[in-house]
Amino acid sequence: MTDEDERELASELARLQQEHRDLDAAIDALHQSPAPDLLRLQRLKKRKLQLRDRIAFIEDQITPDIIA
Repeated sequence: MTDEDERELASELARLQQEHRDLDAAIDALHQSPAPDLLRLQRLKKRKLQLRDRIAFIEDQITPDIIA
């Protein structure tokens, strides 16, 4: 993996982590509302899980394999 590839992955990782935090805040705000939109809440949670999976994948790509 080249340095440019790593920089692109790190940039995408930072963007995805920010989106994940934003979704977390949006989900919390919906939970606090008097009549939460359950369908929207479900969609936000699903997107958050997709982001978590993508974040984990990118972190695995950035972290070098250690052969023991």
